[in-house]
Amino acid sequence: MKAAILPALNEELVIRDDVSLADLQRGEVHIKIVSSGVCHSDVSAQNGTIPQPAPCVLGHEGAGTVLEVGPGVAELKAGDPVIVSFTPACRQCRACLRNQSYLCEAMGPMMSPKFIVDGNPMGGMAGCGTFAEEMILPESALVKVDDDIPLDVVSLVGCGVTTGVGASINSAGVSPGSSVVVFGAGGVGISAIQGARIAGAAEILAVDLVDSKLEQAKKFGATHVCKPEDFEGLKNEITAGEGFDYALECIGNPKTIRATYDAARRGGVACIVGVGRMEQMIEFSAFEFFFADKTLRGSMYGSANVRTFMPQLLRLWKTGKLDLEGMITRRIELEEINDAFRAMQAGEVIRSVIDFK
Repeated sequence: MKAAILPALNEELVIRDDVSLADLQRGEVHIKIVSSGVCHSDVSAQNGTIPQPAPCVLGHEGAGTVLEVGPGVAELKAGDPVIVSFTPACRQCRACLRNQSYLCEAMGPMMSPKFIVDGNPMGGMAGCGTFAEEMILPESALVKVDDDIPLDVVSLVGCGVTTGVGASINSAGVSPGSSVVVFGAGGVGISAIQGARIAGAAEILAVDLVDSKLEQAKKFGATHVCKPEDFEGLKNEITAGEGFDYALECIGNPKTIRATYDAARRGGVACIVGVGRMEQMIEFSAFEFFFADKTLRGSMYGSANVRTFMPQLLRLWKTGKLDLEGMITRRIELEEINDAFRAMQAGEVIRSVIDFK
C-alpha cells in the first residue's frame, strides 16, 4: 500500500507504495483511510517541534472504514465508519476515570510501530499515520459515526476541529455574551473561533499576520480581525481597555503565548492551544500571577472526551451550526503532500484534505 514517510527531521516526505502492516493483535482494528486532513502538527513533527522519531508515517487527522477487527474488539465490526482519535479514550485508566480522557494513559502503548517498511517496523505520528492507505489502531482510538456521515468531510474532526472548538467550549469555558480573542487563524484557530461563536461570545477578535486568513476568519464567526500591530487599538475599542474575558493562543510561539496572557483581563482566562518547542521558555513575574488573578491553562485535544464530544460536533455540523466544508480549501492526492505542507506554511489554506481513491 501507499504511505507518505518522513525519512528524517526537516526532510520532505517520500511516497512509498510497498508499505505493509504488522499482524493484527488483540484489541486492535484494521482500517482503510478514506480521507486525511493535513494539520500543522504534521509540519511540527517534520521540523522537530513535536518529538516524533523518524523515519515514520505522518498524519493523525483522518476518517475511514473498518476492514477487520482483532480478538477482544467489542464495539466495532467490519464496514463501520470511524474517525481516528490521536488520543485514545480507554475508559479504564486513571485519567479516563476522572473524566480527563484527553489525557488517556493508553496513548503510550498506542505508539508501538504498526507499519512495515523494507522488513523493518516503523511507527506513525502520535501512534496513527493517516498519510497511509490503511492502518492499525487500538479500538480505543476510533470513534464510530453514523453510516450517513461523509467521511471525506469529517476527517477534520479527528484533530483540528475537536482541538479548536473544544479549546473554546471545554478548556477556556467561553460563556454567552463574553469577549474573546484568538491568536492565530489557521485550522485550529478557525475552529476556536467557531467554538466561541457556538458558545455565544458577543465579540470575537482574530489576530493573524496573513490578510487572507483574517478574511476567512470573518466567515467563521470573527466579529473583528486585525494584524498584531493593530491589536491594542482594537482591544481598547472592544473591551474599553480592560482586556478580553477569554484569550486563546493557537500558534505555539513564546511571544504569542505571553501576549495571550497579557490580552486577558484581570480575572480572565488565557488558554494555550498551540504546540511550542520543548526548549522554548516563557517568563512571568511572581507578582503578576497574584495581582492579575487570571487563569492560565493549557488545552490538550480541546479537553474533550472524544466519545461524547465528536458526536456532539457532528450534530452541530448537521444542523448548520459548525462549518466543516468551508474549512476544506483544497482536496489533494497523497502525492501532493509536500506542496500541501508548503501551502499551509504560506497561509494559503485552512485545510488541505487527502482523498484516498
